[in-house]
Amino acid sequence: MAQPINVSDDTFDDEVLKSKIPVLVDFWADWCAPCKMIAPVVEQLADEFDGKVKIAKMDIDSNTKVAAEYGIRGIPTLLIFNDGNPVDQVVGVVPKAVLTRKLEEVVA
Repeated sequence: MAQPINVSDDTFDDEVLKSKIPVLVDFWADWCAPCKMIAPVVEQLADEFDGKVKIAKMDIDSNTKVAAEYGIRGIPTLLIFNDGNPVDQVVGVVPKAVLTRKLEEVVA
């Protein structure tokens, strides 16, 4: 079963921007209740899109540089990157079907 990878300010460029496949980055924090609500969905997506989309998690409390660069103001924020560029964004808790559809569009 595939799991989301943890990325940091130091690994973001290599793991996300230089990725050969699209990447969904879940910006979260340990104290954030909605982040904990969407975490199981993010884990399911990592398994379902294994090999097609890289699923990553970034703790914004430990990694402030990247979160500031992308203007992350509310969490959870999920950004989808393709070819090193953000192509879609979801803020807050949404149904799994919404995220699945967005990922299917970027993979198509």
